[in-house]
Amino acid sequence: MTTDVSFDIVVIGAGPVGLACGLEVQRRGLSVCVLDKGALVNSIIGYPTNMEFFSTPELLEIGGHPMTTLHYKPLREDALDYYRRVAQTERLTLRLYERVTGLEGEQGSFEVVTEKGRIKARFVIVATGFYDVPNLLRVPGEDLPHVTHYYKEPYAHADQDVVVIGAKNSSAKAALQLLRAGARPVLVVRGSEISESVKYWIRPDLVNRIKEGRIGCLFNSTVASITETTVELNMPDGPRTLPAQHVYALTGYHPDFSFLNTLGITCEADAAQTPTHNADTLETNRPGLYLAGTVCGGLNTSRWFIENGRYHAQLIAARLAGEAAPKLPEVLQQVQLS
Repeated sequence: MTTDVSFDIVVIGAGPVGLACGLEVQRRGLSVCVLDKGALVNSIIGYPTNMEFFSTPELLEIGGHPMTTLHYKPLREDALDYYRRVAQTERLTLRLYERVTGLEGEQGSFEVVTEKGRIKARFVIVATGFYDVPNLLRVPGEDLPHVTHYYKEPYAHADQDVVVIGAKNSSAKAALQLLRAGARPVLVVRGSEISESVKYWIRPDLVNRIKEGRIGCLFNSTVASITETTVELNMPDGPRTLPAQHVYALTGYHPDFSFLNTLGITCEADAAQTPTHNADTLETNRPGLYLAGTVCGGLNTSRWFIENGRYHAQLIAARLAGEAAPKLPEVLQQVQLS
């Protein structure tokens, strides 16, 4: 395997924050290549069909490019088109469907090892997010073909019993869509109520449908096992069996810690397993290797979003170009102080 090309910076991850990093360093006269093991903005491709972002368009914009949409809050499809157009307009060098398998060398003379070759780089930025690795239930039957950790759309489940595991936004929206597409959804919730973090315009709808009995909901329940036709539960009053022709285990996601370890990034001994990095510079324990976006929060996946993580690109690009750190928007200052 030979080194086939060289750049000042390689960005690993072609999501919104990774693209923002690419265009910010490129604007400062540095050469950059953006790598991804999947498609451009691969995580957004995996979002539910016609999913509505919680943010307004201006909070999702990168590089000063306006996001145009007919909706007050952009849909998944709006974002897919927008980030593709930004990448094309900025003429970013992209290498998609190319998995990174290692990182050799040191600051100033890194070699990014991929399944297709080696790329030389002075610096490397990791913007891999967290959506690719689901939090597993670790119960028998979780690997059955009718069990999935990603929800796309409800239409295949008309007149079917569907169990949705979880009580946050993804589970709430899935249960409501399943109901309205003719399925018989049942929510399995570990706690005693629907999470207060469910968005204010979704939670009342869900709570009322549960009260009406149109959506089943079992609180204080955990999954013991999954079979081809049932979900076996542990409940305060004993075991219970639910019929299930499909199971959505929407229990959240986390960064790929094994991949970070492959790159030589350690994690702190805190509850979030926060990847080691300097909060002011975003440089990791390995000099010349930086983190950007949601991956910075470790298991605390609600700390960083596109809205505030995109500013990591400006911080890192300024540092690599030898500029003074830009003044942070208030939204980013608040997150850093929290």
